[in-house]
Amino acid sequence: MLFVLAALSKNLYICVMQQANMENVLTEHQNSLAFLNPRFRRLIIDDIDWNDRLTFILGPRGVGKTTLILQHIKEKFGTDPRALYISMDDLVVSQYKLIDIAKYHFNSGGTHLFIDEIHKYENWSIELKNIYDKLKPYSVVASGSSILEVQQGNADLSRRSITVNIPGLSFREYINIENNSNYQRCSLWDIMDYHVDIAHDIVKEIKPTMLLSDYVKYGYYPFYLEGKQNYHKKLGNVLNLILESDIPYLMNTDISKVAKVRKLIYILSTQVPYQPNISKLAGSLELNRATLTSYLHYLEKASILNLLWDAGKSYSALSKPGKIYLQNCNLSFLSQRNVNIGTLRETFFLNQINVDHQVNLSKKGDFLVEDKFTFEIGGMNKDFSQLEGVPNSYVVADDLLIGSGNKIPLWLFGFLY
Repeated sequence: MLFVLAALSKNLYICVMQQANMENVLTEHQNSLAFLNPRFRRLIIDDIDWNDRLTFILGPRGVGKTTLILQHIKEKFGTDPRALYISMDDLVVSQYKLIDIAKYHFNSGGTHLFIDEIHKYENWSIELKNIYDKLKPYSVVASGSSILEVQQGNADLSRRSITVNIPGLSFREYINIENNSNYQRCSLWDIMDYHVDIAHDIVKEIKPTMLLSDYVKYGYYPFYLEGKQNYHKKLGNVLNLILESDIPYLMNTDISKVAKVRKLIYILSTQVPYQPNISKLAGSLELNRATLTSYLHYLEKASILNLLWDAGKSYSALSKPGKIYLQNCNLSFLSQRNVNIGTLRETFFLNQINVDHQVNLSKKGDFLVEDKFTFEIGGMNKDFSQLEGVPNSYVVADDLLIGSGNKIPLWLFGFLY
């Protein structure tokens, strides 16, 4: 009898302690909301169906996924306990299984669970599947690295979930932050057809070409708001975390390979847009071709590179890309102060347009968009000589405030998202 009572007392003690510790999880949620004080609101918040049963919000480090999630919670729920935010790199959270937190919250009347840094939890795919199948109609939003494969792990969640990819700040968003303005997005079709009228309205109030020269240096990641002086140092730290933490874990490779990946990025950053000789590049890094092309694939997934391919051909993850760019202009300034202007122009255009559009290499011109429209990128004096005889072709010109005909200012493509 005494043994039974002792066992019951022990179980009761464990139950009370678990509940007390779970209250610490709720406290962390409230603290996260209390310290939220963003200077801007991204329109992409309104594009997400936050009530879907399982939503993945993926994106590279530093683009503001956590802020986006917390803003939504604050706007939609306030202090309502139906919503719970947790981060899988939080020590308070680490002592629990994800399924146990979800069950506790669900049984307490919770309806929405927001999980940050999901890729840092070992059995994330299995436990998300269990939450989805057993806790109905509980809604889960999980954020993670852009490298994360939803099909990865022991449970394929692709049929149960939707995925939203979060890019860095567009040039339009950067302008709105810097000028406290509210310029709206423009579709590619509107830019091609009505760019003169759109540009006239914008340049009445701002000088976008001057702002663009700043944006390409430090405007893509929202943490530039913490100060521009140390921006590139912080960006370097973000890159190191991706190389030393995310990529080794998610592609199941040895961290000792990081030095070679870092050397690869440096080589590409000083030569992009780079038409790769894979054999020569692999030799210089002492890698085989398959390993090198695999690294390129993961660096693209990590939003460090953009790989371009010829149109009309099928490619595998081990295929050689036709051209390699850094994913955004800010990365160019990590390895050099004076970046080739032609490289910056092409990198900016590709970075802004491929968020919502298919882009391939063009036989004539620089880029083929949606298998139909050809764009040649250059300076103000760029003409159509390289596009002669090409239908649906456009010149995209830097240092140009207002275009004419099929000649469009480069800065205007920063209003696409």
